[in-house]
Amino acid sequence: MSTPVGRRERKKAATRQALADTALNLFLEHGYDNVTIRDIADAVDVSTTTLLKYFPTKEALVFDEDTEQEAALVAAVRDRPEGLSIPQALCAHIKRIRIDVRGSDPRFAAFLRLVADTPALSEYGHRMWMRHQDALARAIAEATGRQPDDYRCAALAHLALETSAFAHRTDDAEQAVDTAFALLEHGWNAA
Repeated sequence: MSTPVGRRERKKAATRQALADTALNLFLEHGYDNVTIRDIADAVDVSTTTLLKYFPTKEALVFDEDTEQEAALVAAVRDRPEGLSIPQALCAHIKRIRIDVRGSDPRFAAFLRLVADTPALSEYGHRMWMRHQDALARAIAEATGRQPDDYRCAALAHLALETSAFAHRTDDAEQAVDTAFALLEHGWNAA
């Protein structure tokens, strides 16, 4: 049973969401470099100090689903169907959240273009994505009965996460992810 959320928490969540939504709208409309923290705060009618309490950097306004992404990555390993290997489960998950959604939502496609065309956002997004490596490695270790500090689990987590950046630098992101995960699943000699 979940605990009820109080009015104060709901207001904080609403303010956070308003800041993130407004920032993204302004970035898409005017370009990331042409929008200031002050512009976003003014549009939501809060102070810049308040904005910075929710988002410590301008880049953080664009990537506000970090916790949900980590939980979904861990769940892809923990909740995978019986008989599906960890690399297969991660491949499907990464394709679903990083590739498949591109064509289904024009706004998401615009978001991806914004990130790809803005070096500060590309670098920040990659750092944020790679921060999930430790949690993913722990989930892999738990699922395979290995120690939490097993290098194989850490390597698989790191390489699985890197496939996303690798794929976005190719002409065929889906094929790139499939190829990378086939290599992770079967090794170089099988390729």
